[in-house]
Amino acid sequence: MLRIPFRTYAAPLNALGLIIAIFGLLMLFPLLVSQYLEDSAARAFDLAFLVTFSSGVALFAMTYRYRRDLRVHDGFFLVATTWLVLPVFGALPLSAQLPSLGVIEAYFEAASGLTATGATVLTGIDDLPVSINLWRTFLHWIGGMGIIVLVVAILPLLGIGGRQLFKAEIPTPMKESSLTPRIAETAKGLWGTYILLTLGCILALWLTGLSGWDALIMAFSVTGLGGFSNHDASLAWYDSIAVEWVVMVFALASALNFATHYLALSRRSFAPYRRDPEIRFFFCVLAVSVILLLVYLLRSDIETGFFSTLRHVSFHVVSMSTSLGLTTVDFTQWPMFAQLWLLFLGSFVACSGSAGGGIKMMRAIILYKQVWRECIRALHPNAVRPVRLSGQPVGEGVLHAVLGFSFMYMISIAALTLLMTASGLELVTAFSAVVTCLNNTGPGLGSISPSSTFQSLNDFQTAVLAFTMILGRLEIFTLLVVLTPAFWRR
Repeated sequence: MLRIPFRTYAAPLNALGLIIAIFGLLMLFPLLVSQYLEDSAARAFDLAFLVTFSSGVALFAMTYRYRRDLRVHDGFFLVATTWLVLPVFGALPLSAQLPSLGVIEAYFEAASGLTATGATVLTGIDDLPVSINLWRTFLHWIGGMGIIVLVVAILPLLGIGGRQLFKAEIPTPMKESSLTPRIAETAKGLWGTYILLTLGCILALWLTGLSGWDALIMAFSVTGLGGFSNHDASLAWYDSIAVEWVVMVFALASALNFATHYLALSRRSFAPYRRDPEIRFFFCVLAVSVILLLVYLLRSDIETGFFSTLRHVSFHVVSMSTSLGLTTVDFTQWPMFAQLWLLFLGSFVACSGSAGGGIKMMRAIILYKQVWRECIRALHPNAVRPVRLSGQPVGEGVLHAVLGFSFMYMISIAALTLLMTASGLELVTAFSAVVTCLNNTGPGLGSISPSSTFQSLNDFQTAVLAFTMILGRLEIFTLLVVLTPAFWRR
């Protein structure tokens, strides 16, 4: 039997208390909006703020005397518990405002927001108060960059080191490369870049004719690559080519490595983009996918007209590839090949260090080069051919980590799909639900198509998918490490 002494985890719990308190303070934003607009959600945010902030302060105070620098073990524990616990508090405004929403459904909605997935169990979204829809997409914005990265910038001010926390949160290919000598400065730089991109998106959407509130709500969804909308019809509600272009441009920007954006801004040079090995593959995959699906749909006579087909194909290739998940048509009306291709794109296209989901383009490139190296070795057993990125050899440790992650990614899809089908869900819906939640993409196939919601699922299936979204957001290993018995042994 495992014994878990309180003092062992008091230090990360102290940091967790701080994170919860900061999360509570973030609720003041939609609360002030609700009071300004005099909508019906002010009481819900009042209650949620009081519960969240007081819980965070209480936990912080209870564990204050155990504060110390965080170790690797603490970093994994804190990141995992943060992403499991925060949806509980994020669901409070939704539960208070929508009493018909079940506990698991509210948790699912908040988890979908924080993990920037965009899968929803809600209907009648057009009739929700502005502040509630703002909160839903604000969760995307918080989770898109990761609240952990924000807090890392604050922890050193309180005497709590944040490097291990940062390394546990940031995707594997980025972990060993700091942009600045101090990890807190790195976090601030990434968040500064993220804020600038968001402000640009708000302005661009407003210039297309959207109201100020619509522009703000949609910008949070787009730059966070989340996919929640303030309309049941998603982006189709606007029926505007200009809006779609703005969304595509900023979705593409958010799917690129924010470290590359930061370096380009700080150095006032495009050189970082030219040196980024992911960008070439990123745009090549998008271009090939648009051409392939355009030709396929025109030959299938599913879509009418070249330019209309190009418009819909281009938007959905970008939206699904970047894991944004906003839609303008129900692509499940297309042939199954096109549906599966869009689902497949969401698995790997987004770049490492971006707000996107999936295994990330960096890992896909490494896997491709490793497979090619093994083919060469089969022909020339004595050949020395290291895997290289940007001219630099990739270490064997990184190769093993990428192979291990890819294996666990496939195992997770298979195991969770079997679990969903065992619960009574038909195969297409079960498979697409697992894939879209693990990749944090949003819409799926079957009964969870873009024209539907996840409301038809039972509580068990909803809970499994909520776990799947968090598993994908933490890139599998961070959460699995904490769930192993070895982690809890002294």
